[in-house]
Amino acid sequence: MNLMHRTLLAGVGLLALAACGTESAKDRNRADESPGTQAAIPAPVKKKPVQGLPGMPPVLDPKDVYAADRPNKLSPVVKDFPSRVYVPNTESDTVSVIDPKTYKIIETIPVGRQPQHVVPSWDLKTLWVNNNRGHTLTPIDPKTGRAGKEVKVHDPYNLYFTPNGRYAVVMASLDRELVFRDPHTMKRIKTEPVTCYGVNHADFSLDGRYFIVSCEFSGELLKVDTEKMKVIGQQKLPFEGAMPQDVKVSPDGKRFYIADMMAHGMWVLDGDKFDEPKLLHTGKGCHGLYVSRDSREMYVSNRGEGSVSVFDFTKNRLTKKWHLPQGGSPDMGGVSADGKVLWLSGRYDAEVYAIDTRTGEQLARIPVGSGPHGLAVYPQPGRYSLGHTGIFR
Repeated sequence: MNLMHRTLLAGVGLLALAACGTESAKDRNRADESPGTQAAIPAPVKKKPVQGLPGMPPVLDPKDVYAADRPNKLSPVVKDFPSRVYVPNTESDTVSVIDPKTYKIIETIPVGRQPQHVVPSWDLKTLWVNNNRGHTLTPIDPKTGRAGKEVKVHDPYNLYFTPNGRYAVVMASLDRELVFRDPHTMKRIKTEPVTCYGVNHADFSLDGRYFIVSCEFSGELLKVDTEKMKVIGQQKLPFEGAMPQDVKVSPDGKRFYIADMMAHGMWVLDGDKFDEPKLLHTGKGCHGLYVSRDSREMYVSNRGEGSVSVFDFTKNRLTKKWHLPQGGSPDMGGVSADGKVLWLSGRYDAEVYAIDTRTGEQLARIPVGSGPHGLAVYPQPGRYSLGHTGIFR
């Protein structure tokens, strides 16, 4: 074998060894990637539970306070109740009962003087009609539609319930009081005097430990400690002639939205900090606030211009505006159990509007009594009611 042959063979041998070494490395890599030795997949991060108000049902989703309000997710308590729309007519002293399938009034219930709102009880079993100037509450059984014996309660402009169901909270607007009562008998337990004028609407924080209250006639906001039943904060809105109305917390619980009829928009407030809020213009006479069944949008009634603005929580902006044909005065109301229809009273037009939540189309315009106000769509999804025309969680 000459020198050239020996050199060629040596080169082939080195190539073979190199090839064997490469294959062995691949085999080792395959072994390292076997199922038993793969890198561990990170476990899903558990949502930190919310430390809620003592006695309050647990928060289902810390990122969505309305998680229990999905379409047709009715509590066993209400699943057999007939679907109805209850309309308090403030100047007729009646409640019109509408069948939402036919858009027809099927009954008119006489109640006390100046009924303002129809309010579902915390346990979902009763509808309370707030007879403001009659100084009574009329209970309605939503299963039978029958009204019961009136209960004496002074100046019940509006009614809420603490998230643990321990107290009813009467918004005594002209008395300048927040009155904490037994949620069943309505016996007075504690009275918290306020220095603002016209307490009327409220909503609770994600953990239920405080609530924000609007004072309509003095243009102020209150922050109230739920457990202590005590006002812990008060501020004047930064707008001359402000007239705050409905209050609603964002799904993530980080912001409160307060409708203002004179500022023609919503105030956006950090409830925890309770610092100066920012104004978002929606339309003339901004009044009622209602969250969609998927927690993505909020419907804002603009009473002074006959329109509804749609606010997108995920985009943090207004995305649509629906104008009622022939105008109107859309006020208070609620969303149907399936989420497809927004019901609003026409405060100055003695009528009720049914609006398609997908298109903004007016589905019906129903004549009712004089001065229709805080109508309740019932039943609605949710585990319990915080009051007003139906704030469910």
